[in-house]
Amino acid sequence: MPVDPELLRAVMRHWPTGVTIMTTRDAGQVHGMTVNSFTSVSLEPALVLVCIENNVRTHTMVLRSGVFAISILRVGGEPISDRFAGRDTENTNRFEGLETITALTGSPILAENIGYLDCVVNARHPAGNHTIFVAEVVAAHPGPLDPAAPPERDDAAPLLYFNRDYHRLC
Repeated sequence: MPVDPELLRAVMRHWPTGVTIMTTRDAGQVHGMTVNSFTSVSLEPALVLVCIENNVRTHTMVLRSGVFAISILRVGGEPISDRFAGRDTENTNRFEGLETITALTGSPILAENIGYLDCVVNARHPAGNHTIFVAEVVAAHPGPLDPAAPPERDDAAPLLYFNRDYHRLC
């Protein structure tokens, strides 16, 4: 018997996650979206996965290009997360006014990050109304995260999402 989607949402609100921006480049166009369905899969080879809804622009572009980048947001990145998450901005230039860099794949990487991964898709798996993209990490950088930094130092703290709101580590 299937679980009601609203019940699943209510339960999953109790699972805290980090906040990332997944970006890609395809045929001269760039696009991206906020993603929290992201995880490391393997260290050797270096693999990660993301789960993307099938009916969004980023999904189509990653299918065609076979590449994406993940920028891990720090505390203070709430406006960026909101910009890349909104359905109302799906067909706008979400990168306007933001500094980006590139690594190997050409996917844009947000300069404001506490780490990034540049990835090449090596498998995709249908999963309900989403696709699970498994990708090899071809370039990475840890950003300014300093384990010795006090938790109140925003440039060293990851942005967290829990129960429909942003949080920080204590």
